[in-house]
Amino acid sequence: MATNLYGPGDNYNLELGHVVAALLRRFHDAKESNDQDVTIWGTGKPTRDFMHVDDLADAIIHLLQLDPPDWINAGTGQEVSIGTLAETIARTVGFQGLIRNDVSRPDGTPRKCTDVTRINQLGWKHRIELEQGLELAYESFVSELRSGRLRTSSGSIAD
Repeated sequence: MATNLYGPGDNYNLELGHVVAALLRRFHDAKESNDQDVTIWGTGKPTRDFMHVDDLADAIIHLLQLDPPDWINAGTGQEVSIGTLAETIARTVGFQGLIRNDVSRPDGTPRKCTDVTRINQLGWKHRIELEQGLELAYESFVSELRSGRLRTSSGSIAD
């Protein structure tokens, strides 16, 4: 069972995309438009475990070389609040405005952190830390946007 994933080829739909992809796009668009602020959903307090897709691929390859249990979690085991994630993405993208919270939007589950004890005991640990992964994801986003290959929820190309 994988945790919250992000990285190349993600769905960058602002309403329906994964949180990292949606925030990357929201902050990028705000920077490009010289907006003074970006609004994120909820209070920013819930925590999540975010893992780069390349780490998931590495975990799968590692597990295929073993005789793993039927169910195993793959993640970083590290929690980050949505507010801290938004601040980190803003820095990554180069957005320097304010981050506002829309508390009329749902927070979702207060805490989602993956217990990675079993996969770590089997000799695997994530390699890509969040800041590095966000930089890689943003580079991929910009490349996909410029080439016209940016995915949206319908599978179509974004404008």
